Amino acid sequence: MFNRFLASIGIGNATIDTVLEKPRYMPGEEVRGVVRIRGGNVEQQIETIHLSVMTQYVRESNDQKYNQNAEVGRYHVSAPFLLKAGENREVPFSFNLPHQTPLTFARTPVWVKTELDVRGGVDPGDNDKIEVVPTPQMNTVLEAMNRLGFQLRKADCEYASRLGGKMPFVQEIEFVPTTQFRGQLDEVEVMFFPSDRELEIVLQIDRRARGLASMFAEAMNMDESFVRVKYTNEQLNQGAATVSHQLADIIARFAR
Repeated sequence: MFNRFLASIGIGNATIDTVLEKPRYMPGEEVRGVVRIRGGNVEQQIETIHLSVMTQYVRESNDQKYNQNAEVGRYHVSAPFLLKAGENREVPFSFNLPHQTPLTFARTPVWVKTELDVRGGVDPGDNDKIEVVPTPQMNTVLEAMNRLGFQLRKADCEYASRLGGKMPFVQEIEFVPTTQFRGQLDEVEVMFFPSDRELEIVLQIDRRARGLASMFAEAMNMDESFVRVKYTNEQLNQGAATVSHQLADIIARFAR
């Protein structure tokens, strides 16, 4: 009876360790692994096991910026079961990494959070960081930007409830011009919105201030244009050369 009381406050409770098949994934790719569970000092009723894909984004309030955790996807990977004292159990799982998962550029963190829902006890947890890399379609766009003389400067996730869709944030991948558009633009930010068959991108084109009128526009954030472009996977599979020509035409229209 005393051991059950201790387990209810987390002493001698069950413990878990999530083991992923590999450390690196692309958005949309299947994630596989096992949750290893070791029973504590008493048997416990496990209601379910939750897996969540987590990240962080920057939010501003009262002129101060702070990091906010965000859940990108959540999965139940087990039916209820009774875990005996000292029992070792492995629960396999698989799920597709959500398309909205940000890339781990510039130290953007992404991790898989595991929670064990224990009836009448403290819920143990585990966090496992993963690396999220671009899909081939995203790489085509990134290579196209490189061909146009844009250099990656930074990437971060920022609060944007309107642009983010189902997510409260978007990942902004910021490029600066080094050749063709140098002197015309301050920067171009690329935002990816992938799905199974297509890749939608949003370009935020920031024109460089030239003259008093454009300096005023820059001060009022009126020098920025947002452009949405959709590509099917088949179009992107044609290669970066074709995409770079199309992006050059779009950027040139809004760089004037």
